[in-house]
Amino acid sequence: MDSYVRIFDTTLRDGEQSPGATMTSAEKLEVARTLKRLGVDVIEAGFPAASPDDLAAVQRIAAIVGNPEADENVPAICGLARANEKDILAAWEGVKDALKPRIHTFLATSDIHMEYKLKMSREQVLAKTKEAVTFACQLCPDVEFSPEDAGRSEPEFLYQVLEVAIAAGAKTLNIPDTVGYTMPEEFGALIAGIMANVKGIENVVVSVHCHNDLGVATANTLAGIRAGARQAEVTLNGIGERAGNTSLEEVVMALKTRKAIYGLETGIETTQIMRASKLVSNYTGILVQPNKAIVGANAFSHEAGIHQDGMLKNELTYEIMRPEMVGAAKTQLVLGKHSGRHALKNRLEELGYSLNDEDLRQMFDRFKRLADKKKQVTDADLEALISDELYQPEEIYVLDGLQVACGTMGLPTSTVRLCGPDDQMFVHAAVGTGPIDATYNAVDAIMQLTSNLQEYSVHAITEGIDAIGEVTVRIQGCDDHKSGLNPQQENPIARTFGGYGADTDIIVASAKAYLAAMNKYLVATRNGGKSNKNGG
Repeated sequence: MDSYVRIFDTTLRDGEQSPGATMTSAEKLEVARTLKRLGVDVIEAGFPAASPDDLAAVQRIAAIVGNPEADENVPAICGLARANEKDILAAWEGVKDALKPRIHTFLATSDIHMEYKLKMSREQVLAKTKEAVTFACQLCPDVEFSPEDAGRSEPEFLYQVLEVAIAAGAKTLNIPDTVGYTMPEEFGALIAGIMANVKGIENVVVSVHCHNDLGVATANTLAGIRAGARQAEVTLNGIGERAGNTSLEEVVMALKTRKAIYGLETGIETTQIMRASKLVSNYTGILVQPNKAIVGANAFSHEAGIHQDGMLKNELTYEIMRPEMVGAAKTQLVLGKHSGRHALKNRLEELGYSLNDEDLRQMFDRFKRLADKKKQVTDADLEALISDELYQPEEIYVLDGLQVACGTMGLPTSTVRLCGPDDQMFVHAAVGTGPIDATYNAVDAIMQLTSNLQEYSVHAITEGIDAIGEVTVRIQGCDDHKSGLNPQQENPIARTFGGYGADTDIIVASAKAYLAAMNKYLVATRNGGKSNKNGG
């Protein structure tokens, strides 16, 4: 009943039993090294009797991670074994080179397991427990025993089995909720009953190993710890059989964050949690759900405007722990359609833009329109919006509508609607070699200007299928000026004009860029060759 909770990590054994989560020996070794850096007390490295490869992996971890220059801070290296001599010998072969070897043997104690799986009586189970633990203790100084399916075992019989294991030399008694059946109040009561009724329990460490079939693995583990257990068996990201195991990060951070309630501590270096989580996810191919506690992508992200406003005023309003505590990147105020003006202004200022109230209002309107198209607006999106807002020329013609038809059948066609001088609307359809060429031909026809396209460049400036596309163009004026805007000279301006546009629709971005350049060209012709302040 000390104040220290030992963390027994079974990612490499129970976690690897997740369908499709098998790791190579090299990957297991790297995970074991990461677990050591994380500060776990025990690494259950595998089930040595399962296969020669599993035995070799456990041996390698024991020799390299479990015994580097007799470092006293190395974790114990554990091998799992059924309650028979063959398995126990294999487990010992796997862990014997570790500085702190441990054999973990188990035998089912629930009526349903004894009747249908073991086909053994209670008396036979008691005898087998004594035999297996005694044999393991002759090989290894540290033996852990688990009564499989303890959560569904009859308590009085469970007490007898545990007393036999203690008498035979077990130093740790693990109480597993093997099928994730019990509720927190039940499991807490089970551990409390064991602490009160098992003779010699004060001389051993009581451990808990919970599965997540009903979504309460972490709650059960914490209930067991509160009732007196001082070892938690967990996996990174909660991976494991069926719905998984108790999550290491959840248990550790619950004890750390709510220390006032539990008064307990672990030896985990919490700043290594995120790194370890990502490593296991990459090696197993099991992705971490975005809303996963502690290590999910959204764990420290805020999109709602009310939350963002509170976070900007005081982080404690919506965060009970800081992302740096678990090695995560800083809190993200995710800009999306739920974000408010305060969050947008704050992010723009962080990017180096100070907008007055009117500019901010216009920027916020454009931001909202973009957010309706995208799930998340990134910094690159904001940079593109700013560039599009601040560096556009005087808009004599404004894009009001665009529709294109293209493909392998028929001619590429573009219908363009522009709002021109005096808010007059112009619509024109044109064909071209492709949708961009057709669009530009339609713009030329409406503006009664022609130009030579010198340069056209397009690239995605944000990630994802909904990325913003950025287009830049350069045009040069031609000799046949036909504008109806009464320019001060008849000949065109023989110079180059640039334009920029950004949009989630690359055709629209292309039209914006071309219009920007053409408006500069048009302004230059009206001013007798002098460009405006935003000129080419």
